[in-house]
Amino acid sequence: MDDDHTAGRDLASELQRYLQQGRDNLVAKLEGLSEYDIRRPMTPSGTNLLGLVKHLIGIELGYLGACVGRPAPVTLPWVEDGSVWESADMWAKADESRHYLVDLYRTAWRHSDESIERLGLTAAAHVPWWPEERRDTTLGALLVRTATETAQHAGHADIVREMIDGRGGKDHDDMGDARWWSDYVGRIQNAADAFRNG
Repeated sequence: MDDDHTAGRDLASELQRYLQQGRDNLVAKLEGLSEYDIRRPMTPSGTNLLGLVKHLIGIELGYLGACVGRPAPVTLPWVEDGSVWESADMWAKADESRHYLVDLYRTAWRHSDESIERLGLTAAAHVPWWPEERRDTTLGALLVRTATETAQHAGHADIVREMIDGRGGKDHDDMGDARWWSDYVGRIQNAADAFRNG
């Protein structure tokens, strides 16, 4: 029993570590950018940096909070008014400041981390918006889902940031200097060009 508990605690710590890496990476993508650049849509579907942060606030407070019996310690206006179902969690309104949303995200982190610490991975969870046959699950399953979704959106943020100002991921500078990157991208383009008329 003690070995199972220790293994569960170790797994929870490892999952939390990956979740925190994703959180930190996402927030870091806002650094050094203007209010305009963190808000502007960068893809045909409207993906933007601050919107990714806003989306993950609700993900954490939902899956690792309300779904495990720990309602959010804050009110999210886009959840309260139902506009979340119209994708209002994917972009920041003019009156929703960077500071406000990043602060809410950090509040969500703390709440999620408390849920994991207090309840453990095997705690029962219920997701009312999932199909009925899948609604009952565990905190552990929702932690995996949240860590995965956070990593996915942190990856989106890497690409969006690169589109804004050319700043690549955290290992960009470790790979090479500007000349190295130019040569590297040139090799990729040459390989693609072989199929340009195909």
